[in-house]
Amino acid sequence: MNRQPMFTPQQLLSFVAVCETASFTRAADRVHLSQSTVSQQVRRLEEMIGKPLLQRTSHQVALTEEGEKLLGYARRIIALNGEAHDVLSDKWRDGVLRLGVPEDFAAPTAGLLAEFSREHPQLRLDVMSGMYVDLHRAWQREELDIMLIKQPGGERPLAARPEPLLWLDSAAHPCFEQTPVPLVVFPQLGLYREEMAQTLDSLGRSWRISYSSASLVALASASAAGLGLTLLPASCRLPEHRVLGEADGLPTINHFELALFCRAPQDELQQALAAALVTFCQLQWQ
Repeated sequence: MNRQPMFTPQQLLSFVAVCETASFTRAADRVHLSQSTVSQQVRRLEEMIGKPLLQRTSHQVALTEEGEKLLGYARRIIALNGEAHDVLSDKWRDGVLRLGVPEDFAAPTAGLLAEFSREHPQLRLDVMSGMYVDLHRAWQREELDIMLIKQPGGERPLAARPEPLLWLDSAAHPCFEQTPVPLVVFPQLGLYREEMAQTLDSLGRSWRISYSSASLVALASASAAGLGLTLLPASCRLPEHRVLGEADGLPTINHFELALFCRAPQDELQQALAAALVTFCQLQWQ
């Protein structure tokens, strides 16, 4: 029986390092290998798959569609490899807690997680930050123990609060009056994208995607610079934005929430971290 070639951990580590640093040079420094070795390992992956994983230019390194697919698997394989080693070696007697948070909450929760880690020095925290669709899929695959997520209302979380959204346009280079209206959006299946399209369709306004990114910060900056209209949390508003609303024919979007989920059954550490996150969120929401 023919067997598919196996990816090696070092190949995947090099590939992830290149993706996260957008540079073969910086990736080589991260994995403590030469740049030529990192290049060879990525090239070997491409030969095994039979498709390019990266688009290389003199100025940047970007993922292809196949590269995006492999990146998620590579991170999971690396994490599972590390988890298996730690569990079998009894390095982390308190185990591992897997937490998922939105991109814009990764930094604000860092202090809380650092304090929790100091209280439980044998605990390993595996934190995933990203888009709603990525966090939700990881939760469905039971790859997260606790999840703080922005979502349309519906599922019953441990704690939740409304997520105020704003229609944001550039003050200096307004886009809403253009035809078609240029939109700054998350990639397909990303939050708020469908709401924008449906709203403009209901208004009889033609539209086009002018800018797409998985980064909340990038979307806010792009819309403020004049790349297009966007719909984002109120916390993303920049001084360069102008806020549109009912006076412009745009409705209030109020059915999204920031929600905290904790998987059952819960051990003591999981309960403690969930309680700390509830307290954190309550302070943030006041």
